[in-house]
Amino acid sequence: MDPVDLAAIEAERERIRDRYLTAPADRPASSARGIHHTALLSADVERTVRFYQDLLEFPLTEMIGNRDYEGSTHFFFDLGNGNLLAFFDFPGLDLGPYAEVLGGLHHVAISVEPATWERLRDKLAAAGVEYVEESGTSLYFRDPDGARVELIADPLGEMYGATVN
Repeated sequence: MDPVDLAAIEAERERIRDRYLTAPADRPASSARGIHHTALLSADVERTVRFYQDLLEFPLTEMIGNRDYEGSTHFFFDLGNGNLLAFFDFPGLDLGPYAEVLGGLHHVAISVEPATWERLRDKLAAAGVEYVEESGTSLYFRDPDGARVELIADPLGEMYGATVN
């Protein structure tokens, strides 16, 4: 791997920030209403349901056939505030293990109340799920298929004390 020029990266970040970042009072409203759902892949529907519903306490809200791949299941979990986390399984396709690639998923960050964060951290530990705790408000771990999930105790629109919306 080539050495990283951190000064050049920060200078480029600053250039982009200066060019495109608008103060909240001057920022136009988004054309979007929000994320309807984010869809991940599942190798085992029941295992995924047990992980997200039973362990993380995100209720399963629906299971339907995937209109794009016969035999595939499209299923959804409630993340609160009208947000859904969805999955597809693709029986018969050998998709291989999870991989972080350009254009792929790095992680899904899900906001939970601080008391819930602590309870879920304890449940992850009791279930033997390895996690990394960062900054006292973030837990990073992998789901059964390897996707990285973050549980963050910061309120929606905030991250580590900074407003991000």
